[in-house]
Amino acid sequence: MLGGVRSGKSRYAESLLSHRLDVTYVAAGARPADPGTDPEWAARVRAHQHSRRTSWRTRETTDLVGVLAESGGALLIDCLGTWITALIDRADAWEHPTAAALLVQREGTALIEALQATDRTVVVVSNEVGLSLVPVTPSGRVFQDELGRLNAAVADVADRVVLVVAGRVLELTDAPRVPELSAPALAPQDRATLAADSPQMSQTQDRAPQDAP
Repeated sequence: MLGGVRSGKSRYAESLLSHRLDVTYVAAGARPADPGTDPEWAARVRAHQHSRRTSWRTRETTDLVGVLAESGGALLIDCLGTWITALIDRADAWEHPTAAALLVQREGTALIEALQATDRTVVVVSNEVGLSLVPVTPSGRVFQDELGRLNAAVADVADRVVLVVAGRVLELTDAPRVPELSAPALAPQDRATLAADSPQMSQTQDRAPQDAP
């Protein structure tokens, strides 16, 4: 489920599961909403919460692989953009684009494998951020690039792919696919730099936030 800001993508994702009571809404990496310091963000979070059925369960976690490995009902994961942001935040890797890219690629590969292995119904929401200006900062560019790559990888294993634009749903499931490109190999000096710049990356799995009820 792809779409831009205020496109209606989350509402459409929720509508696909509105007939089910056994849904777990996975808030993937959403930062806490503090009405005192950021009332606008808190209002956005409340609006999202109020749009969900009262019978749905909510979990706030970046451990998407762990959630997908569990048995249970349907999952609505919203969204991959906040998930990537949380991963890079925890690794403190925004100033190290090579390390951030490798981290997202590693975690993204694990996510794809988990999506393929699960027998649960899963609806994944993600931002389409590649239609705007190219960011002027290295951190902005690595976020845009890696989210675009992850979106394509998830779409490649999905049973259905849609793009929501201006409140309209465009079906992409049977659209022609772009030929795959081999990922460039990481040079030895880049690997050494990555290891030196971001040793905390190996600890990201251990520092996942606790689930919220």
